[in-house]
Amino acid sequence: MNSIMTRVSLTYAAGSVGALVYCWLTWYLAQKGVPQRFGIAVTPAWSAAFLYSHLVWGGLWGFLFVLPMWRTGFWIGVFSRGILFSLFPTLFQLFYGLPYLAGKGMMGLALGKLTPVFVFLTNAVWGVSTALWLYFARARL
Repeated sequence: MNSIMTRVSLTYAAGSVGALVYCWLTWYLAQKGVPQRFGIAVTPAWSAAFLYSHLVWGGLWGFLFVLPMWRTGFWIGVFSRGILFSLFPTLFQLFYGLPYLAGKGMMGLALGKLTPVFVFLTNAVWGVSTALWLYFARARL
């Protein structure tokens, strides 16, 4: 039981850490005008509401890392799992969050034609950050 609780706690914490990296990156890129240069209207404000929702959802998506896939090796285990598991929140965001919750059209295309690419890349950063956190946390256990 203790092992299960440890794994679940670690995955939630790792998902939240990955979400913090995601939030910082998205905010920083928007401050530098990178999405705008590519015609993507993404300008998040660094606020408690922005952080809270992403940290909670990032932690919940982190539970995907409990799945026993590619746990061995640094390159395969971290990067492959990070990219693979980041596809789930990406698809959720593109096909439910942006069109229905935010009203930005299917795949967020109302924000710009390259929005799906931006969403994929930033979520991939979440996935790799989460996998890295888990890799180093498990090495210390």
